[in-house]
Amino acid sequence: MPRPGRPAQCTRAAASARAGHVTHHQHPYEGVIGMPALAEFTAVVIDCADPAMLAEFYRKATGWEITYSDQDFASLGNGGRMQIAFVRIEGYQAPGWPDARKHAHLDFTVTDLESTAKELLALGAAKPEFQTGEGKWVVLTDPEGHPFCLTTGD
Repeated sequence: MPRPGRPAQCTRAAASARAGHVTHHQHPYEGVIGMPALAEFTAVVIDCADPAMLAEFYRKATGWEITYSDQDFASLGNGGRMQIAFVRIEGYQAPGWPDARKHAHLDFTVTDLESTAKELLALGAAKPEFQTGEGKWVVLTDPEGHPFCLTTGD
């Protein structure tokens, strides 16, 4: 009988191995005891100087609701488990674009690149001169200079 939380094929493979049978079946949970250490991805947290201001910008940009906000931390979400959050870092300096240092950025899929970019520019985003992607996406920066990309997903 399979142990709770463990797929039956894993139990069969283990029994077969104990019986001396050679198996070439590799299960994705092989070597993992119980649940993976990272059970659920729930937030992207972005360092910044003003968490409340950035949460408000992204609320307007995404339509998501602010779920928490104070002077040091703010988060927003769409009712699901995944959230975007912002944390105050004293002396924070925004990344450059382009920049040789490695940075993470957000990607958003939109229906119309040009009109969405115009709306976001009106909300306080900026459009760096350097653009990549040959028209398949647009790089913008939020009011603190974090780059993010818009694409139609085509």
